[in-house]
Amino acid sequence: MKAIRIFSRSVRDSVKSVFRNFSLSLASISCITITLIVVALAIVLSQNVNNFTKLVEGDVTIVAFLDRDVTDDDVSRINSSINALPYIDSVVYKSKMDISNEMMASSEVFESVMRDWDESSTPIQATFQVKVKDINEIKYIADEIASMDGVDIVKYGEGMVEQLVSLFDIVRKISIGMVIALIIVTAFLITNTIKITIFSRKREIEIMRLVGASNINIKIPFILEGLFLGIIGSIIPILLSVFGYVKLYDRFDGQLFSPFIKLITPEPFVYFIALVLLVIGILVGMFGSYRAVRKHLKV
Repeated sequence: MKAIRIFSRSVRDSVKSVFRNFSLSLASISCITITLIVVALAIVLSQNVNNFTKLVEGDVTIVAFLDRDVTDDDVSRINSSINALPYIDSVVYKSKMDISNEMMASSEVFESVMRDWDESSTPIQATFQVKVKDINEIKYIADEIASMDGVDIVKYGEGMVEQLVSLFDIVRKISIGMVIALIIVTAFLITNTIKITIFSRKREIEIMRLVGASNINIKIPFILEGLFLGIIGSIIPILLSVFGYVKLYDRFDGQLFSPFIKLITPEPFVYFIALVLLVIGILVGMFGSYRAVRKHLKV
């Protein structure tokens, strides 16, 4: 009961303190709000870059052209061999006539040229279209498929794919590093702003200490005050992030510049952003208050 009574009194005192020292509280809240907006923008950017990277990586396909004289047994054997390889995501077989029909359906010119071709007369080669789970293993898989009997040539955009993989890896690392750096800067700015707020009330802390208040009784109201400042300061960034991102997604119909650059679907992405911002605001608010008040407990 005593612990509950102390906690409830600390909550009441911390709420009063927020409004009693409104100008200082407003400075802390403003700092939290501004820096969390920047963090939110960085998270939205980095997550969408990662999403675009994954979409591009998932679209890279190995195309294995088969010998023109392969039999159905050869096709079955090659199919089994490919599926037995590691990192295989999907394998799609397209016969000569499947490819011919697709080409004729896509263009009247192709239809005019190819309509009289049959299985034996068409120069088109049957293919296996293979997607891998890990794009870093695409060269290994392509080499393995190329060594199989009945496979003529294998193409997957070699050279360009390796460059894309390297570029995406750099972009991913930069985006993650940017978010981490901004969170660290945010924590530093908010902590120092709250420390200034607590420092201005140094005399209040000293009086509490002199009249016999224990360290825990002094710390708890200030830590809870930091928690409330963090929650209040994160409200505007959360609202801007949630409604702003939904508006952006609807305005551009879920894509930027081209159908290849797709944005992350708002739900549950906006809830993830809101939770991250709230947690950051609360943690740095409480941590900043704790560090600041701890320095003034010795009289």
